[in-house]
Amino acid sequence: MEAAGILTGDHRNLLDIIDSLRAQGVSRYVDLPEIIVCGDQSAGKSSVLEAISGMSFPTKDGLCTRFATELVLRRGDKTSAQVFITPGEDRYDKEKEDLERWQPQASIDQGGLEALTKEAMQAMGVPVSRMFCDDILRIELTGPDQPHLTMVDLPGLFRAGNKEQSDADVDTVRSMVQKYMARPRSIILAVVSAKNEYVLQEVTSLAKQADPRGLRTIGLITKPDTLDVGSDSEAYWVRLAQNTEVELRLGWHLLRNRNFEQRGSTSTQRDAIEEEFFSSGVWTSIKPSQRGVAALSIRLSSVLKGQILSQLPSLVHDVENGIRECKENLDRLGPIRRTYEQQLKYLLRMSEDYTSLIKQAVDGAYTDHFFGDRKKHDGYPMRLRAVVQNRLVLFRQEMLLNGQKRRITDSQSEGKDEDEDKMSESPCIDRSQYLEEVTSRLKFSRGRELPGLFNPLIVGDLFIEQCEPWRRIVRELGNDILQAAHQTTQLVIHHVASKDVVSEVLDTVHEKVEELKLGLDAKTDELLDSAMQHPITYNCQLTENVQKAQEKRRKGAIKQLVRKLYGSESFDDPERKFYISPVQLVDQLAQGLEPDMEIFGSSTAVDYMEAYYKVAMNRFIDDVSVLAIEDCLIGKIAELLRSSQFLEMSSDDINRLAGESEESSVERKHLQEKRKILNAGLRGLKDLQRQRQIANPAPGDFTSLADSENESNNVAPASGKASTASSVRDASPTRSFQEIPESHEPFEDDWNFTIPSDQATKKRKGRKKLGKDLVAVFEEPDYEPKKEWY
Repeated sequence: MEAAGILTGDHRNLLDIIDSLRAQGVSRYVDLPEIIVCGDQSAGKSSVLEAISGMSFPTKDGLCTRFATELVLRRGDKTSAQVFITPGEDRYDKEKEDLERWQPQASIDQGGLEALTKEAMQAMGVPVSRMFCDDILRIELTGPDQPHLTMVDLPGLFRAGNKEQSDADVDTVRSMVQKYMARPRSIILAVVSAKNEYVLQEVTSLAKQADPRGLRTIGLITKPDTLDVGSDSEAYWVRLAQNTEVELRLGWHLLRNRNFEQRGSTSTQRDAIEEEFFSSGVWTSIKPSQRGVAALSIRLSSVLKGQILSQLPSLVHDVENGIRECKENLDRLGPIRRTYEQQLKYLLRMSEDYTSLIKQAVDGAYTDHFFGDRKKHDGYPMRLRAVVQNRLVLFRQEMLLNGQKRRITDSQSEGKDEDEDKMSESPCIDRSQYLEEVTSRLKFSRGRELPGLFNPLIVGDLFIEQCEPWRRIVRELGNDILQAAHQTTQLVIHHVASKDVVSEVLDTVHEKVEELKLGLDAKTDELLDSAMQHPITYNCQLTENVQKAQEKRRKGAIKQLVRKLYGSESFDDPERKFYISPVQLVDQLAQGLEPDMEIFGSSTAVDYMEAYYKVAMNRFIDDVSVLAIEDCLIGKIAELLRSSQFLEMSSDDINRLAGESEESSVERKHLQEKRKILNAGLRGLKDLQRQRQIANPAPGDFTSLADSENESNNVAPASGKASTASSVRDASPTRSFQEIPESHEPFEDDWNFTIPSDQATKKRKGRKKLGKDLVAVFEEPDYEPKKEWY
């Protein structure tokens, strides 16, 4: 049998590429597929890692519980071990350099990993100042008997502090575990101890929160030997292992760890004891592929491989997005700005970008991605033309409804707009009452005009009085448009300038916007003064409006007379016929004429005032919109950062505006490092994609879990019970994996993958193999567990 021949030849390359991405730091920016080992303290996580790797792990609480440990296992001809520390992001540069250069003094062959772990803790400063940290201890083990597998061991969860772990550390560890679990590409290996109640182990609730449908969680049951034979508790854990009590898509697995008495036993002895334990009692009902360390290694390796392959397209997409964001941010920061020439060049480029975006905002051509999605409203403040247009529409509505000091209503007029009267905030006055006021004022402004006529100056007086609300309305409009201009320019500057430059540039721009505000106020005052002079117009609509108003009143008067003669329902029935007495009709119409010449003159004056008000109001709305808002403000904000103004500045002013701060220098360095890392990662992922396309021309035609096992395992025929291990792994390089009997049921069925046959066939339509591969496990959107987590 080929020792540790778990998977196909390209499996190592696949995992090596992902590990190289992680080692380069890609995981700081993009989540990578990984298996995270989680569990409560004393659940047996260290024993699980020891059983898989054959290397002795620290088992005392307080040693390997303060940072994440990344275990990289690879099969190779020679046995080797390397240990590194990956510094956390919050480390200072000097600390990062020291940790990256760290070389352990202890040998991995001397007492396993315990001495190395203690030494790493000293280097991280854990015993002195950092109880828990984001640094990662990376252990790479290579040997002829190692599986192709990468796992991340997380600190064990606990509920109460002690002399080595404070109560505050409870939340720290929980947050760390939740952060890793929340990564959608992570496979959660939830280690639960049969020694404790299932529902009382915190890892179960955290895993459910992160993976509520159980799609990417594998349950690992440890310490089954502590259960009383034949007890209800034993029956419960058997049902759990069979995936019937709590259903997980990736199923459950059983592992028997060393107990206290067996703590000094070799790995060979440990595996033999485990095999013997699972070969008797109720544990024989558990399929061989779901119990024991050898089957677990195969299972985890296959799951990780399938997760990597299924996530490869989205990984490439995320890395490309990260590179694009780096480029955008670096473009925003611009080049290094230490000299006058560099600073001036930066300001000129910023001026061009600002002018371009402002022109688009003013013209309403929102083609740049800066303006956001047209279907969403989050980019509305950037779209200045839309804001201005909508506000001017409201300005016109405000003028129509509330532009008059008093709304003159006529109860006898036809076609009254009662809705406008209700919506208006201006007080209403009946026309007859208003005419009495006008008649009184006419007596004090009477000239040489004949009775029934009026002094033309009265029209101007009445008009100016009615226009009193205009000043308030136009001031509100100016303030709103000015605020919109401020907001748009601020957003544009934040987009085109680096953080350390924004403040100085905004101060300069705001000063100029305030100057524009003075010009806007002056222009609106000018337009108001012009509008409120003696009425002058040559618009033919003036007389048309007067005639229409008088015709409207005459119709109303005639209609009232007809109702008086022939009943109020005369106009309700259009087909009704009735006879008219010409003499009676003439008498009634004669009575409807206005005998009072002063009232007649006042009514005519009011008609002219209202007709002129409409003409003047429409003209004023247009003048304010064009001559004030457009010409004095909107049309000039694109010139607030002209390139010529920077050319006229002194070197001190240029340095004040564009001098690079330490923060920008650090940010540029960080972005350049991130882009370099992501570019290197993208090349690796692209190479992997090309390899997969060559190996599998049909997209997504990944090897199934059963195929992966059968292609790589040389399994000897077996009869009767499961055969014992012919070669069991030990701490020495000669260990090999336990053989898996060939007589057991198909591997994917052993793992309880219940993909509906119609979906499996649909996903692999046109392919020769119709096996239920792992890709389907992660792609199927409609999978629902038959039972809840608990």
